[in-house]
Order: sequence, then structure tokens, then C-alpha cells
Amino acid sequence: MAGAPARPNRVGVPALSISCDMLVFGGTGDLALHKLLPALYHLHRDGRLHADMRILALARSPHSRAAYQALAERRCRAQVARADFDEASWQGFAARLDYFAMDAGQSADFGRLAKHLGQAEERVRVYYLATAPDLFEDIAAHLQIAGLAGPRARIVLEKPIGHSLESAQAINAAIGAVFDEPRVFRIDHYLGKETVQNLMALRFANALFEPVWRAGHIDHVQISVCETLGVENRGGYYDHAGAMRDMIQNHLLQLLCLVAMEAPVRFDAEAVRNEKVKILEALKPISGLDVQDKTVRGQYTAGKIGGQEVPAYYFEKQVDNDSDTETFVAIQVEIDNWRWAGVPFYLRTGKRMARKASEILIQFKPVPHRLFGDGEANRLLIRLQPEERISLQLMAKNPGKGMRLKPVELDLNLANAFSKQRRWDAYERLLLDVIEGDSTLFMRRDEVEAAWQWIDPIIQGWHQHYQSPRPYAAGSNGPEQSQSLLERHARQWAD
Repeated sequence: MAGAPARPNRVGVPALSISCDMLVFGGTGDLALHKLLPALYHLHRDGRLHADMRILALARSPHSRAAYQALAERRCRAQVARADFDEASWQGFAARLDYFAMDAGQSADFGRLAKHLGQAEERVRVYYLATAPDLFEDIAAHLQIAGLAGPRARIVLEKPIGHSLESAQAINAAIGAVFDEPRVFRIDHYLGKETVQNLMALRFANALFEPVWRAGHIDHVQISVCETLGVENRGGYYDHAGAMRDMIQNHLLQLLCLVAMEAPVRFDAEAVRNEKVKILEALKPISGLDVQDKTVRGQYTAGKIGGQEVPAYYFEKQVDNDSDTETFVAIQVEIDNWRWAGVPFYLRTGKRMARKASEILIQFKPVPHRLFGDGEANRLLIRLQPEERISLQLMAKNPGKGMRLKPVELDLNLANAFSKQRRWDAYERLLLDVIEGDSTLFMRRDEVEAAWQWIDPIIQGWHQHYQSPRPYAAGSNGPEQSQSLLERHARQWAD
């Protein structure tokens, strides 16, 4: 594969100084073409990739190099803003890009791959497994047999890491037998979002919030990740996973950890992840009959999204017609530690919801004595999508006679605040971290297993007590029962 010189750096920082091969297993899949290649193109365009970095896509389809480059160009043009896509940049990026047809389940194909790559012990090799999780163990073993898992090799695993604690432990053990822990990068793209990292800056770089970031001042916390889309072309996978495994076990628990964790002693991978594990281990178990009081499952029925009729979940492609897989989950979570005792965290995720939004709401307690009627705001809203913003909602006086109050916002719109800088995609940041060997924003082995240890009893409780998903119409805010989860404590969702 031919190298390509990096363009002059556009962001005022030096390009990488290490040679690297990025090998993407599942190179013809949606993740590779929709997310990874556009992210790598942006890094190339901004001069962040070493001059001789090579990118090799791997899949079973018999593409030539030219055919794959043409496919990659079509997909990148569709994903990259027109102003950011130029022919000179693309030609330089395409010179880095190669394709190798192979079957990741066949050990002999890895011998062919080793010959194709040649001997280059001094180069970092990154193996990105954009494949089904059931291939993770085989790929790691085949890399070792072919002599491709040397001390400078790294492996990137997409979620989900297993479907239960037992399966996650098996995958982690198999990967750990080939790659030691510092060379394993378990990716969660939510952790690469700018606003998620701003959450840490908000908490740990501003003295204003630390005194009130605790049970004495916070009434409750809501973390919602709502989608208007259905399962799209992921029906086969999703019908065996469901919202709990697909979203709660990783994305939402990661957000909970960042909201609730103590300040690390320093900002590095081990210190940050140590604090996150402490939160996961402090989660109060939900098992047995507790699932009936603390959780709500839902599944969308036919309805309207944006004025268009959409089918019920069980009529989606590759979904069983009698499926009882949940497409919605709401959970009341408690953290059994000194800082958060008595503060409920409400987690919610669902497909085919009324609006697309990923947000964290910190609801502060009301003032001890209300002088001006019943108005109340006192909440911090951290929105991850569709727009990235942080707003503090306070009560202020309405102009005119009398003390009539209304909620007003102190608003930090990150797109406006940094309007002269292009907003990085989460995968750009995370891929660059992998190349540089920085695992701060990635999940550690014990972190993944601690999350499954808490999730498994909930899933088992649903099955033991026959808690079937509650129906909710597509385009709604989820099952009615999810509202009562909060209403019985005189609270409501931020909708």
C-alpha cells in the first residue's frame, strides 16, 4: 500500500510522529463506511495522520482496490459536509486506502494477510473490529497464530462486548490472552462527544458546581437517549439484544458514571476509569420483584413520526412477529455511596420516540421557603444531541409590577461559542486516541464486567416475573407506565 504525505496541519497542532497501519475488519459494513472512513478522512484533511499511515479495509466481498476506493468515496461524499470535501484531500486520502478480501473466520486467510502487510515490527498496527461480536475471539486468536499480534499491535472492540456477564468475561479472557489490557480499546462513541467531555470540564474545572453536586442539593437526575428512528437494517441484531443490552448497558451507564464519579486524582486513563468503576460497583442491585417497581419495558406499535406512518416493531425487517424484545427501557437507579445516597437517577432510552434527544438533566432541590409562589426551575440541562449545549435554568422576575417569576436560561451553545472551529465527530477523537495509545475515553475490562453484573439480574427478573414490554405508539414519549415511575414521587420527565 502506498503512503501519502499529510496535508499541512489546519488546526495548529503537530501531525502524528508514529508510523501506523489501521486495519478495519468489516470494511464494507455500515460502521466502516458511514463512520470510520469519514472520520479518518477528516483526520487526514486536518493533517493529523502520519505521512506514511496506511488504512486497509478487510471483508469477504471480492473488491479490487480501485472498486473499494470508489465505494468509499461515494459514502464519504454522502457523510462529509460539502465544504470539507475537496478533490486534493480525497486523492491524498485514497492513496492511503487499500482493500484486502478475506474471511475473518478462516485462520489461513490471516497468513495471506501477514504476507500482504510484510515485515514492519517498528509500526503500530491497529485492528478495528467493526464486526459481529461473535467474531472477536476468533480474530484475536488468528492474529496471534499469524504473528500479527506483536507488542506494538492494538485491538479496538465495538460494543456490545457480549450479551451477559458470562459472555463478556469469555470475550475479555480470549482477547486478554492475546493483547494485554493497555492495548485493548473498548469503544463507546458517546464518550467521544464534545459535550460529554465538557461534562467533566463543567464539574471539575469550575468551583461553582462542586459544593452543590451532591445529595444535599440535588433532587434527582434524568439521563435520556431518545431516537425517532426504528431498528432500520439492524433488526436481526436488535431482536436478540433489545434496548437494555444495546443502550443501557453501555451508553447510559457511561453517562451516569461521568455525572456521578468523584474527581480523579489526575486526568489519565487509569485514574478516570478507577472512579467510573467505583460508581458501577455502588449501583444498588435491582432483581426479582424489584423490576416491577424500578423498571419499565416498552415496545413500539404503529404510529406517526414526522407525519409519516411507521410500522410496529414486530413488522420490521428481520424481527420475529411475536417478538417480546424491548425497544424502550426506563429505570430508577440508586447509587449507594456517601455523595448520592437518596438521589434517584432515572435512565430512559427508546426508539420511535416523539423527538430525537440525548440529554442529562440535573434537577436541584427547591429553595427551603418559597417567597414568590410556585414557580420552579433550578435545573442544569446538558444536551448531547441534536445540538450540543449546556443551559442553567433559573427563576427571574418578569418585567412589570409585582413579583411574577418565570424560568430563564443561562445558555452555552457550544456550536456558537466555538463557531470558527469545525465540530469533531466522536469517532475522529476516539480513532486519534487509539493511534496515540490514549485509553482515557475507553472502557476497561472490569468496567464492562461491572456493568453486566448490574444489568444481568434486571433481565433475569423480567423473565422470571413475565414482565412483557408495554406497548407505546410510535411518535409518543414511551409507555404510560414510564411516567408513573416519576409521578409517584411528584416528579416528571423533562419532556
